[in-house]
Amino acid sequence: MLKANRKTLIITSVVTILPVLIGVIYWNRLPDVMATHFGTNNEANGFSSKAFAVFGLPVFLLAVHLLCAFITARDPKKQNISPKMFTLVLWIVPVTSILVAAIEYPVNLGYQIDITFYMELLLGVLFVIIGNYLPKARQNYTIGIRIPWTLANEENWNRTHRLAGYLWMIGGILMIIACLSRLVPAEWLIGLFLIMALVPCIYSYWLHAKKGL
Repeated sequence: MLKANRKTLIITSVVTILPVLIGVIYWNRLPDVMATHFGTNNEANGFSSKAFAVFGLPVFLLAVHLLCAFITARDPKKQNISPKMFTLVLWIVPVTSILVAAIEYPVNLGYQIDITFYMELLLGVLFVIIGNYLPKARQNYTIGIRIPWTLANEENWNRTHRLAGYLWMIGGILMIIACLSRLVPAEWLIGLFLIMALVPCIYSYWLHAKKGL
C-alpha cells in the first residue's frame, strides 16, 4: 500500500513541513514567544517558543502523519481499505498543518483573524467529506467506527457506518451553515460532536443486543 502511494506520501510529507519554510522566511518578524493555541473567543490561551512553533510543531505533525500512514498500511484487513480512503488519510494531517500555519503566523505577525470561523468551516467540510466515505468503508481495524460490535460483525459494521455517514454529513452541513450564518455560538459544537460520536455507537450496540448482529 505504501509503495503504491509513495508519490502521494512524499508530497503530503513535504506539505506537512512546508510551514517550516514560511517560519524561516518571517523569522525576524515573529515574536520570541508565539501564541499557538486559541479559545473560542479567538483569544490566545497557549504559548510556545518561536523555535518550537516554527520547527517543532511541523516536525511533530510529520511524525503523526507518517505514523498514521504506517499503521493504516499495516492493517490486517488493509485489502478492505480503498485507495480513495487511504488518500484521504494521507491528506488529513498535511491540510491540518497548513491550516495551523495559516492561522498561527498571521496572528503572531499582528493580523486579526477570526480563528473560530475558519476552524468551524474546515471541520464542517471535513465531516461532510468523511461522512460521504463512511458508508463505503469496509470492515478494518484502522479507519471507521472501530468498536467491539462493528469489528465482530460485518453487517453491524455496514449498518452502523451507513447511519454514521448520513449523520456526519448532516452534522457537517449544519456546522457550515452555523459558521456562515453566525446564528449560534461555537460552544454548540460540543453537543453536535457528542451526537455524531455517540449515536452510531449506541445504534451499533442496539444491533448487537436486539438483532444479534
